[in-house]
Amino acid sequence: MKQFCLFSLLILMRLPVPGQNLVGLKSAEIKTYMTENQKDMIPENVINDKYSYLKYTDNYSSRTLLFFLDKDSVCKSIRMICELTARKDKINELNGIYEKKGENRWVDSSNGKDVIIELKDDKWSFTISYEPLNKAESGSN
Repeated sequence: MKQFCLFSLLILMRLPVPGQNLVGLKSAEIKTYMTENQKDMIPENVINDKYSYLKYTDNYSSRTLLFFLDKDSVCKSIRMICELTARKDKINELNGIYEKKGENRWVDSSNGKDVIIELKDDKWSFTISYEPLNKAESGSN
């Protein structure tokens, strides 16, 4: 029994972290998920006439999550911006969770829809994007 509990705990530690493939969830579901599972992420009020999105940052402003919503408040894509110091750990995490599909690209085929995950480096940070495969492959935003 003790081994089973340890094994279960190790499996749970491999589950997705904040922002990872919440594509397709409604705004209220994302807020509930973040409140219950990511207590270190703080919601920020944003006003933007062009885009509808939810924004969360951690206590140290080292990680920012943006959930882009469609007109029905359904998440259509996610951007996670992180400090460069976390890059190696994030790549290891993505390699452990998703199927690798090339350099800095992964795919999540769970929940009946394919989501492409892509890591892009910037000068001072890196961005991980989550988009439905058909949208990501077409290059539209």
